Amino acid sequence: MTRLGYQIPNFTYSDASEKDIFGSVVAQAKAAEDAGFDRVFVMDHFYQLPGIGTHDEPMFECYTMLSALAQHTKKVRLSALVTGNTYRHPTLLAKTITALDHVSGGRATLGIGAGWFELEHDSLGYEFGTFTDRFEKLEESLQIIKPMLSGEKVTLAGKHYQVTDAVNSTPPITKIPIMIGGSGEKKTLRMVAQYADESNLSSGGADEIPRKLEALEEHCGRLGRDRSEIRVTKLTMCFVAPTMEEAEADLREIAEIKGWDEATMDFAKMILIYGDPDTVGEKLQTLVDTGLDGLTINLPGNGHKLERIHLLGEIANKVLR
Repeated sequence: MTRLGYQIPNFTYSDASEKDIFGSVVAQAKAAEDAGFDRVFVMDHFYQLPGIGTHDEPMFECYTMLSALAQHTKKVRLSALVTGNTYRHPTLLAKTITALDHVSGGRATLGIGAGWFELEHDSLGYEFGTFTDRFEKLEESLQIIKPMLSGEKVTLAGKHYQVTDAVNSTPPITKIPIMIGGSGEKKTLRMVAQYADESNLSSGGADEIPRKLEALEEHCGRLGRDRSEIRVTKLTMCFVAPTMEEAEADLREIAEIKGWDEATMDFAKMILIYGDPDTVGEKLQTLVDTGLDGLTINLPGNGHKLERIHLLGEIANKVLR
């Protein structure tokens, strides 16, 4: 399960034309593997997210990308962080993640969440529904996908999904870990305790993590689950360079490409773990000291510079020792 994950969230780089993007993504995945990351993640979105770029920036369908990355990597597990449940029927998703497991030689992880990006749904024609709808759908999906991945025949007459004797043949090569993304203490973490092997906390600061871990522990207790069976990580956005001056130069470079003004750059410094190795290492250590079992990190501004991935791997592996 995830100890140290690397997410690739951005495909807009100063030195890459659109036809060169895939090569850059492959290079990043291979660099992450070499740097000691044990998971490589891509986002399951069709539009770029607010805060990283504009919605019409380049974005690739994640499972096609992950299957391609499987051919260029050897050891890292591959996953969406996380699959938007609303975008695929659960039986299709079970077949898709099984195919990824086979083409990767048993390295697939199913990351899944309820879905949240309303603009993407409305623009592309996916039903968004209410908050309650999306979480009901997620739970029904887990009730279908989890047994299908275990080789069981599934029948479910749910409110949102109905399947009859659903079979997944051929089954996965290995037991595919299930990671649920999200931070909700009542719904999401209860589903983690009930269905998942991993939890990725997607929001909130370091001060909120102990409370969320306590909530997960309570859900596990009610459900008769051993909390130690579940690995909890947190998605963390970083911007690291060998010196503060180089970090500033990297930030100005991506700001020029994205069209950011000074206020946006200052905001980026506030929300990112930003700076030189000592600064970034101290802040990652603060996160780990809250009780997390591992880290999942991205470099949304300068991950296309492969030396930054290697530097981040050195820092994070030192923190997790």
